[in-house]
Amino acid sequence: MVIAHHLSPITRTLFYFSRRRISSKCRNSQMGSENLSLIDTRKRANFRLCNVSGYKMDLLEIHAKDPKFHVLFVPGNPGVISFYLDFLESLYDLLDGTASVTAISHIAQTEKNWEHGRLFSLQEQTDHKMNFIEHELQDVKIPIILVGHSIGSYISLDIFKRFQGKVAYCIFLYPFLAVNTKSSTQSIIKKIAASRTLSTGLSSIVAILGLLPVWISRILVKNSVGNSWCPAAVEALCSHVLRFHTVQNMLYMAMTEFEKLSEEPDWSFMREKKSQMAFLFGVDDHWGPLDLYEEISNKVPGAVLAVERENFTHSFSCTEAGSLWVAKHVSGLIKNYFSKIDSE
Repeated sequence: MVIAHHLSPITRTLFYFSRRRISSKCRNSQMGSENLSLIDTRKRANFRLCNVSGYKMDLLEIHAKDPKFHVLFVPGNPGVISFYLDFLESLYDLLDGTASVTAISHIAQTEKNWEHGRLFSLQEQTDHKMNFIEHELQDVKIPIILVGHSIGSYISLDIFKRFQGKVAYCIFLYPFLAVNTKSSTQSIIKKIAASRTLSTGLSSIVAILGLLPVWISRILVKNSVGNSWCPAAVEALCSHVLRFHTVQNMLYMAMTEFEKLSEEPDWSFMREKKSQMAFLFGVDDHWGPLDLYEEISNKVPGAVLAVERENFTHSFSCTEAGSLWVAKHVSGLIKNYFSKIDSE
């Protein structure tokens, strides 16, 4: 289907495949090369399984020896952070070791069904990110830079409002900040997500694919949605998305997204903090359409806005080229922001 070429991982999955307690101190382990393709010239990210407020989630981290600031990345939906491995490692490298980088997954969108089938709304996912900052980053004295992708941009905006004393800068990548009533794709996903029968049926179909031998799943993914994807993205889809509990949570979260994002964005807050925000849009992205670009330009005069015209699509992190291009853009924004601060 031609339309799937422009969709996020959640909608690509939907179209092609019908989209023990541990302590609050998180557990570390190195991501092995047998699971994800890692480039030797870059510092490798660490994987952590973390328990915050009684719920487990995945973290990807890269620690700098003497960081000047801390980048916290919030993913889209699905919130599987291994989709962003190449992007995060490239970003760290381009920042020349001046920042530590952390990416936090969504609850119940993990490889194992830690939450035993419980479903989590957009608000619950947002609250959990705030709890993470309060518990895990409470002692971080350096500024936090928030980077959000898709619905992660909306979550990051809420986090910024809550932690204005900690957050110095916020970057929104292909932001999903308002429902696009012109998008037939969003209309279809909304109907599926709102129907228990349809969402359960779709989740079951995807889960069956996840029960296949790993090598068969990888071939199916590579020959459909992942023929141009990097190894990390293919592995993320096979290991995390092809799970009943993950798809159920993706759809439930999507349902609550459509409910919440039917409201007007907080233009007043954006105008107040425009010097601490930057937006990146795509040319043909129904999640963050150019209509929204124009609306922000009109309602938040002077906002830092850019359009990516390299055709990497909303799912930029699924290709190495897309990850590198966006990482260069983000690192440039961050360096420019601190350069201006230092010169004042």
